[in-house]
Amino acid sequence: MAEKFITLESTVVPLPVENVDTDQIIPARFLKATTRDGFGSNLFRDWRYDKDNRPVPSFVLNNPVYSGKVLAGGKNFGSGSSREHAAWAIFDYGFRAVVSSFFADIFKNNSLNNGLLPVQVTPEFLAKIFSAVEQRPDTRIRIDLEKQEITLLATGEKQHFDINGYKKTCLINGYDDIDYLLSIKDEIEAYENRG
Repeated sequence: MAEKFITLESTVVPLPVENVDTDQIIPARFLKATTRDGFGSNLFRDWRYDKDNRPVPSFVLNNPVYSGKVLAGGKNFGSGSSREHAAWAIFDYGFRAVVSSFFADIFKNNSLNNGLLPVQVTPEFLAKIFSAVEQRPDTRIRIDLEKQEITLLATGEKQHFDINGYKKTCLINGYDDIDYLLSIKDEIEAYENRG
């Protein structure tokens, strides 16, 4: 049983970079582990640290002004290889949602399978989020999974987002695929017994 995702209200960490690929999210040299834990410390490793392993002050995750459980990324977020570790790293770092105007399909599915909600918005709405956060880093957004709405709380502007109905049910209830099957065990048994 995973953490339930119903409504999330949070500040936003802005990463207005297009075409962020999975090797930038979690470099291949850190993929040796087989459990999901510990990947957050290497999230965006080559952007967060220089070659001498010192934090790069200009990178957003090293800037104490920005924090929150929502990462806003540029268009085509999560492109590149199919590594599930990218979703693990973002989740392990503490993010619960990623907002972008376009996600690579495999990254989107890997995120949904690991309790991380990818919220796809229009380029215009994403630009409004980036602008609001740039002006006021304490800007908050609300993501309501049941209504499938994201709201920029400073202005009240909302946008609907799409999600697969099965994955929505799993996220709201904190289910993985096995938990979901167990939740409908009686229905499965009734079907089998109709025989």
